[in-house]
Amino acid sequence: MDYRDYATYDAVGLAELVARGDVSPAELLETALARAEAVNGKINAIVRPMQVVARERAAGPLSGPFAGVPFLIKDLMQDYAGRPTGRGSRAAQGLVAARHSEPVKRWLDAGLVVFGQTNTPEFGIKSITEPEAGGATRNPWNLGHTPGGSSGGSAAAVAAGIVPAAGANDGGGSIRIPAACCGLFGLKPGRGLVPAGPAYGELLAGAATDGVVSRTVRDSAALLDVLTARPDPGAPFLAARPDEPYAELARRTPPKLRVGVSTRSPIGTPVSREAVEAVDTAVKLLVGLGHEVEEAEPHIDGLRMADDFMAMYAAENAATLAELKHRTGADDEQFELDTRLLAAAGRAIGAVEHTVRHTRWNTYTRQLAAFHETYDILLTPTLARPPVRIGELATPWPTRQVGKALLKAGLAGRFSRTKLWQRSVVQNLAPNPFTQLANITGRPAMSVPLYRTPEGLPLGVQFGGPLGGEGMLLALATQLESAAPWGRERPDL
Repeated sequence: MDYRDYATYDAVGLAELVARGDVSPAELLETALARAEAVNGKINAIVRPMQVVARERAAGPLSGPFAGVPFLIKDLMQDYAGRPTGRGSRAAQGLVAARHSEPVKRWLDAGLVVFGQTNTPEFGIKSITEPEAGGATRNPWNLGHTPGGSSGGSAAAVAAGIVPAAGANDGGGSIRIPAACCGLFGLKPGRGLVPAGPAYGELLAGAATDGVVSRTVRDSAALLDVLTARPDPGAPFLAARPDEPYAELARRTPPKLRVGVSTRSPIGTPVSREAVEAVDTAVKLLVGLGHEVEEAEPHIDGLRMADDFMAMYAAENAATLAELKHRTGADDEQFELDTRLLAAAGRAIGAVEHTVRHTRWNTYTRQLAAFHETYDILLTPTLARPPVRIGELATPWPTRQVGKALLKAGLAGRFSRTKLWQRSVVQNLAPNPFTQLANITGRPAMSVPLYRTPEGLPLGVQFGGPLGGEGMLLALATQLESAAPWGRERPDL
């Protein structure tokens, strides 16, 4: 298949071609592999190719709604049996998965042909994708800028036209942030909707979930149907699912929606002119489509919520580091400095404090639910500023030296109990302070690519929905996609 033809189809469209016999899975795979060969050296999206496995799969009989469609999975928590899942860490590169994770199993059951794993920051803890293990992934729209993180490799691959959609996951914005950076659609489903098994019941205390980044809304909707096709008997609870497929709900015209909009950073940090303009663009579209929009935001202590979020992230990071050290025998030097510092902070958070902080998540959830009693949608920027330059958020050398000294002296854990820790939390979340709310509360949220900066960089806007609001969000996204199509341009690589 000629690449120019391949690039015009989304995943649903490619599946239809295969179903009609117009193209074979092997032909699609070779086209995707050729595109990866042509551009991956520039963007570094795929860090572990799987050509042999993929060619064997494409040559055999395939069934399912996406039979024969090329696909990529993220190198984090998306295990493929018999293959390593490196988690963006040097320490995990040799660990081979004994079985598929449930999302990967469902993607394979749907007929997708996985031919590689995409780059991610170590343990997915950053909103950029610049791990020491895999090197920096670059934004196809401007190679000097980040594609975001932690699903930056997947987003870069989709934006570069290697695949129409790719596996991603989101524990603090890791689907929505790279979607916003790369001009893609990204939906984070609500808590418990997508199974996390069999190795886990929930990821990041329920804050994280699997999903995809895609060029079209209908791909995300249909792939959400794949991920939620059946309950997981080993899951901690059964999340309610709509009676109709998400693909069908996405095609429906939404009713008149009441939208509360805010461009104020919940942690008091600056929001760029471009981020505000992106929201203004969305507001004009919404009003033109007949929706009611007014300034409003949930009554939530954003600084306290950010601190509670980072405390959980630190504790989970400490547990992950300890697990890998136990399984691999890795020493501290095999982990990045920022990872070790965050783990030290996590170890310093006692069980009582961790429980108190986690219990407060309920407060934030109730406060957001009160907002949704009045407003169907919360509209904010996805990011507080356009995609940063590669290396811009790297830890400065003097700070690295201080961090190393604290670790060597065994004092790094005390850092989490100082005002410097609180300043660090604010500094780290300043580029993307809007996304964590949906993770803590377990609500669905999506980034929609409605804006480009004067320099041509994508900058998405975020729509947050109420509990069970995935269908409403998808319907609104389809309406916006029809009113302001975003998939026509391609980066010049």
